[in-house]
Amino acid sequence: MKNYKERLHNSIPGGAHTYSRGDDQFPSNAPPILSSGKGAYVYDTNGQEYLDYGMGLRSVNIGYGNKEVADAVYQEILKGNNLTRASLTELNAAELIIDLIPSVEMVKFAKHGSTVTTAAIKLARAYTNRKYIAVPAEQPFFSFNDWFISSTEVKKGTLKETEHFTLKFNYNDISSLEELYKKYPDQIAGVILEPATSLIPCISGCQKINSCRECPDNGNNFLNQVRALTKKHKSVFILDEMITGFRWHLKGAQYFYNVDPDLCTFGKAMANGFAVAALCGKEKIMSLGSIRNIGAERVFLTSTTHGAEMSSLGAFIKTIEILKRDNVIQHIWDYGSTLIKEANSISKKHGLSKNIIFNGLGCSPNYLIMDNQGNNSLSLRTLFLQEMMREKILIPYIALSFSHGDSEMERTLFALDKSFGVIKKAIDGQVDDYLNSEVVKPVFRKYN
Repeated sequence: MKNYKERLHNSIPGGAHTYSRGDDQFPSNAPPILSSGKGAYVYDTNGQEYLDYGMGLRSVNIGYGNKEVADAVYQEILKGNNLTRASLTELNAAELIIDLIPSVEMVKFAKHGSTVTTAAIKLARAYTNRKYIAVPAEQPFFSFNDWFISSTEVKKGTLKETEHFTLKFNYNDISSLEELYKKYPDQIAGVILEPATSLIPCISGCQKINSCRECPDNGNNFLNQVRALTKKHKSVFILDEMITGFRWHLKGAQYFYNVDPDLCTFGKAMANGFAVAALCGKEKIMSLGSIRNIGAERVFLTSTTHGAEMSSLGAFIKTIEILKRDNVIQHIWDYGSTLIKEANSISKKHGLSKNIIFNGLGCSPNYLIMDNQGNNSLSLRTLFLQEMMREKILIPYIALSFSHGDSEMERTLFALDKSFGVIKKAIDGQVDDYLNSEVVKPVFRKYN
């Protein structure tokens, strides 16, 4: 197994094609390489089975190796997969997402999120003839392109001047965005943010999180406050739904929270793990990338050879069919809500209510692991990952799928009980006495 790790790092910078798959994100007893996945499980090269809560970096929401999706992909491959002109499959996929999501009037497909978020920024600047883009400081990643990554700790290799055009405000604090508009009057092209992650945009104090669209106060949630502010200042409002899309609601978190963006981006779970992303939005903005506006200056939007690959779009079409037919998103909500409740009950049982907290929404649970001073503890987090791995559960974060069912819940709660017991001993004693691994590190850090 060590040979795999060496081979990976000798062949691939970082040992994987996404930094969140790197060695520094997992305890030393995690498998360095995987060979396959089925349902909610992944397998290493020795055939060892692991219950997975990473689910392909949140991209798999039905389950690994789903035969219906795979068959749909195969049929598209047999059609040629990538043709010289636009394919019927890409037209069907485009019309499907336009019909599905109320805010969407046009769509442009690509292969990953950075492409479409960067295209959204380009459109915002072209539409407004302004330079600045505002993003929440609390949301860690929008693109590996210079416009965003130069504003983070990991800026080496980017143009220094680009970082000055990405401004930071605070999620759920509309006054911080108002201050940016005062400081940069008539200069902010757009605001891009995720609708919600571990934080939700509710300001009413209501706990009925499953019925946000019906909430009488939802017109004044944080997202709608941002929407109103961008309208007032004639900026483009962009929702990045890479994580929330096809998990919060079939029509997106924008529908769940009752907000209407100018542009929105999707990826990850839209095709059950297959590579497809989408830039969507209002025709008046999206059409800047058109070739039919005779005499108008062109916006060279996205132009990707594989953006409309038929196999991935076939996966998207079939995934939407399954999500609708099997009520997948409700299943994810139900499973996650139960997991949060039961995990916190086990934490309380071990006297760890202030140290281990499961929170977030049912569709996207989150966990916090803190020391006795209330600070996030990477060493305790590593210990948790290590002990869950002893029970053959991979849980770098919690991404749920339709394949997580009763037996997976039972197995998870049993492992949490055992792991919390070890963490309690470590907190009462010395963490190093129980930790047999290098401490995991943040993905976004300046030095290795």
